[in-house]
Amino acid sequence: MKGVLTVVSGFSGVGKGTVVEYMRGIHPFTLSISATTRSPRPMDQEGVTYYFLSREEFAKRAAEGYFLEWAQYTDNCYGTPKAPVLEAIERGEDVVLEIEAQGARQIKEQYPDALLIFVLPPDFYELKARLEGRKTETPERIKARLSRAIEEFDEIPYYDHIVVNETIEQCAADILSRIESKRSTPEWQKEFIARLRTEADRVMEEL
Repeated sequence: MKGVLTVVSGFSGVGKGTVVEYMRGIHPFTLSISATTRSPRPMDQEGVTYYFLSREEFAKRAAEGYFLEWAQYTDNCYGTPKAPVLEAIERGEDVVLEIEAQGARQIKEQYPDALLIFVLPPDFYELKARLEGRKTETPERIKARLSRAIEEFDEIPYYDHIVVNETIEQCAADILSRIESKRSTPEWQKEFIARLRTEADRVMEEL
Protein backbone atom coordinates (compact mmCIF):
# COMPACT_ATOMS: atom_id res chain seq x y z
CA MET A 1 0.00 0.00 0.00
CA LYS A 2 1.30 3.45 -0.90
CA GLY A 3 2.11 5.98 1.77
CA VAL A 4 -0.04 9.05 2.43
CA LEU A 5 1.22 12.33 1.00
CA THR A 6 0.25 15.11 3.42
CA VAL A 7 0.67 18.83 2.79
CA VAL A 8 0.82 21.08 5.85
CA SER A 9 0.44 24.80 5.17
CA GLY A 10 -0.31 27.82 7.28
CA PHE A 11 0.38 31.50 7.77
CA SER A 12 3.99 32.47 8.36
CA GLY A 13 4.56 32.40 12.12
CA VAL A 14 1.68 30.05 12.92
CA GLY A 15 4.13 27.42 14.19
CA LYS A 16 3.64 24.75 11.55
CA GLY A 17 7.34 23.89 11.43
CA THR A 18 7.45 23.30 15.18
CA VAL A 19 4.32 21.15 14.97
CA VAL A 20 5.70 19.03 12.12
CA GLU A 21 8.95 18.50 14.00
CA TYR A 22 7.00 17.39 17.08
CA MET A 23 4.99 14.97 14.93
CA ARG A 24 8.18 13.23 13.83
CA GLY A 25 8.78 12.15 17.42
CA ILE A 26 5.47 10.31 17.70
CA HIS A 27 4.78 9.02 14.18
CA PRO A 28 7.26 7.70 11.60
CA PHE A 29 7.12 9.59 8.33
CA THR A 30 9.42 11.05 5.71
CA LEU A 31 9.75 14.82 5.92
CA SER A 32 10.46 16.28 2.51
CA ILE A 33 13.25 18.87 2.57
CA SER A 34 12.44 21.89 0.42
CA ALA A 35 14.81 24.05 -1.57
CA THR A 36 14.76 27.81 -1.08
CA THR A 37 16.42 30.99 -2.26
CA ARG A 38 16.17 32.66 1.16
CA SER A 39 19.26 33.21 3.26
CA PRO A 40 19.95 30.70 6.07
CA ARG A 41 19.00 31.71 9.61
CA PRO A 42 21.42 31.04 12.48
CA MET A 43 19.85 27.67 13.41
CA ASP A 44 19.35 26.45 9.82
CA GLN A 45 21.30 23.47 8.49
CA GLU A 46 21.94 22.75 4.81
CA GLY A 47 20.07 19.60 3.75
CA VAL A 48 18.23 19.44 7.09
CA THR A 49 16.18 22.63 7.29
CA TYR A 50 16.36 23.48 3.58
CA TYR A 51 18.53 23.10 0.53
CA PHE A 52 19.75 26.66 0.02
CA LEU A 53 20.08 27.62 -3.65
CA SER A 54 20.94 30.78 -5.52
CA ARG A 55 18.16 32.31 -7.58
CA GLU A 56 19.94 31.26 -10.75
CA GLU A 57 20.27 27.61 -9.68
CA PHE A 58 16.67 27.52 -8.45
CA ALA A 59 15.36 28.86 -11.77
CA LYS A 60 17.46 26.34 -13.69
CA ARG A 61 16.10 23.39 -11.71
CA ALA A 62 12.53 24.64 -11.97
CA ALA A 63 12.87 24.81 -15.76
CA GLU A 64 14.21 21.24 -15.82
CA GLY A 65 11.16 19.87 -13.95
CA TYR A 66 13.18 19.06 -10.83
CA PHE A 67 10.43 20.27 -8.47
CA LEU A 68 7.11 18.62 -7.67
CA GLU A 69 5.90 22.12 -6.90
CA TRP A 70 7.43 25.52 -6.39
CA ALA A 71 6.20 28.97 -5.49
CA GLN A 72 7.36 32.45 -4.59
CA TYR A 73 6.52 33.58 -1.07
CA THR A 74 7.11 37.29 -0.33
CA ASP A 75 10.51 37.78 -2.04
CA ASN A 76 11.92 34.22 -1.97
CA CYS A 77 11.24 30.99 -3.87
CA TYR A 78 10.54 27.58 -2.33
CA GLY A 79 10.31 24.21 -4.08
CA THR A 80 9.89 20.49 -3.33
CA PRO A 81 12.29 18.06 -5.06
CA LYS A 82 10.12 15.56 -6.93
CA ALA A 83 12.05 12.26 -6.94
CA PRO A 84 12.51 11.70 -3.16
CA VAL A 85 8.80 12.29 -2.49
CA LEU A 86 7.44 9.93 -5.14
CA GLU A 87 9.97 7.21 -4.31
CA ALA A 88 9.08 7.30 -0.60
CA ILE A 89 5.34 7.08 -1.32
CA GLU A 90 5.84 4.06 -3.56
CA ARG A 91 7.81 2.39 -0.73
CA GLY A 92 4.76 2.77 1.49
CA GLU A 93 6.17 5.61 3.57
CA ASP A 94 4.03 8.54 4.66
CA VAL A 95 5.45 11.85 3.43
CA VAL A 96 4.78 15.29 4.93
CA LEU A 97 5.38 18.46 2.93
CA GLU A 98 5.49 21.74 4.82
CA ILE A 99 4.78 24.17 1.98
CA GLU A 100 2.84 27.31 1.13
CA ALA A 101 -0.63 27.55 -0.38
CA GLN A 102 0.54 28.14 -3.96
CA GLY A 103 2.55 24.92 -3.88
CA ALA A 104 -0.25 22.98 -2.20
CA ARG A 105 -2.57 23.61 -5.13
CA GLN A 106 0.09 22.38 -7.54
CA ILE A 107 0.46 19.19 -5.48
CA LYS A 108 -3.30 18.56 -5.54
CA GLU A 109 -3.38 18.97 -9.31
CA GLN A 110 -0.55 16.48 -9.85
CA TYR A 111 -1.42 14.12 -6.98
CA PRO A 112 -5.19 14.26 -6.27
CA ASP A 113 -4.89 11.74 -3.42
CA ALA A 114 -2.79 14.18 -1.38
CA LEU A 115 -4.17 15.25 2.00
CA LEU A 116 -4.12 19.05 2.39
CA ILE A 117 -4.17 20.55 5.91
CA PHE A 118 -4.08 24.26 6.74
CA VAL A 119 -2.89 25.32 10.20
CA LEU A 120 -4.50 28.43 11.69
CA PRO A 121 -3.65 30.49 14.79
CA PRO A 122 -6.19 30.87 17.62
CA ASP A 123 -6.54 34.52 16.57
CA PHE A 124 -4.72 37.04 14.37
CA TYR A 125 -3.25 38.95 17.33
CA GLU A 126 -1.54 35.74 18.40
CA LEU A 127 -0.07 35.36 14.92
CA LYS A 128 1.41 38.87 15.13
CA ALA A 129 2.83 38.09 18.57
CA ARG A 130 4.47 34.88 17.34
CA LEU A 131 6.14 36.69 14.45
CA GLU A 132 7.41 39.38 16.80
CA GLY A 133 8.61 36.71 19.21
CA ARG A 134 11.01 35.32 16.63
CA LYS A 135 13.25 38.39 17.06
CA THR A 136 14.50 37.80 13.50
CA GLU A 137 12.10 40.00 11.54
CA THR A 138 12.02 43.75 10.97
CA PRO A 139 8.68 45.56 11.44
CA GLU A 140 8.47 45.88 7.67
CA ARG A 141 8.94 42.13 7.19
CA ILE A 142 6.34 41.35 9.85
CA LYS A 143 3.85 43.63 8.10
CA ALA A 144 4.62 41.92 4.77
CA ARG A 145 4.06 38.46 6.27
CA LEU A 146 0.78 39.52 7.86
CA SER A 147 -0.36 41.05 4.57
CA ARG A 148 0.48 37.80 2.81
CA ALA A 149 -1.50 35.88 5.46
CA ILE A 150 -4.57 37.96 4.67
CA GLU A 151 -4.19 37.04 1.00
CA GLU A 152 -3.93 33.36 1.93
CA PHE A 153 -7.42 33.33 3.46
CA ASP A 154 -8.68 32.86 -0.11
CA GLU A 155 -6.66 29.63 -0.40
CA ILE A 156 -8.10 27.91 2.69
CA PRO A 157 -11.25 26.51 0.95
CA TYR A 158 -9.01 24.39 -1.31
CA TYR A 159 -7.75 22.39 1.69
CA ASP A 160 -9.27 19.19 3.05
CA HIS A 161 -9.04 20.20 6.71
CA ILE A 162 -8.13 23.13 8.93
CA VAL A 163 -6.40 22.65 12.29
CA VAL A 164 -6.04 25.38 14.92
CA ASN A 165 -2.65 25.51 16.64
CA GLU A 166 -3.65 26.17 20.25
CA THR A 167 -0.78 24.00 21.52
CA ILE A 168 1.91 22.02 19.72
CA GLU A 169 0.75 18.71 21.21
CA GLN A 170 -2.92 19.22 20.33
CA CYS A 171 -2.18 20.46 16.81
CA ALA A 172 0.15 17.54 16.05
CA ALA A 173 -2.42 15.04 17.33
CA ASP A 174 -5.15 16.61 15.18
CA ILE A 175 -3.02 16.38 12.03
CA LEU A 176 -1.98 12.78 12.71
CA SER A 177 -5.60 11.75 13.29
CA ARG A 178 -6.50 13.08 9.85
CA ILE A 179 -3.65 11.15 8.26
CA GLU A 180 -4.93 7.95 9.86
CA SER A 181 -8.48 8.74 8.71
CA LYS A 182 -7.21 9.15 5.15
CA ARG A 183 -5.51 5.77 5.33
CA SER A 184 -8.75 4.06 6.38
CA THR A 185 -10.90 5.30 3.49
CA PRO A 186 -12.17 2.72 0.97
CA GLU A 187 -10.41 4.60 -1.84
CA TRP A 188 -7.04 4.33 -0.07
CA GLN A 189 -7.59 0.69 0.84
CA LYS A 190 -8.88 -0.39 -2.59
CA GLU A 191 -5.96 -2.77 -3.20
CA PHE A 192 -6.59 -4.48 0.13
CA ILE A 193 -10.34 -4.65 -0.55
CA ALA A 194 -9.72 -6.15 -4.01
CA ARG A 195 -7.42 -8.82 -2.52
CA LEU A 196 -9.97 -9.64 0.16
CA ARG A 197 -12.71 -9.95 -2.47
CA THR A 198 -10.57 -12.37 -4.49
CA GLU A 199 -9.99 -14.45 -1.38
CA ALA A 200 -13.73 -14.39 -0.65
CA ASP A 201 -14.50 -15.80 -4.10
CA ARG A 202 -11.89 -18.50 -3.56
CA VAL A 203 -13.36 -19.44 -0.18
CA MET A 204 -16.85 -19.73 -1.68
CA GLU A 205 -15.54 -21.98 -4.48
CA GLU A 206 -13.99 -24.29 -1.88
CA LEU A 207 -17.24 -24.74 0.05
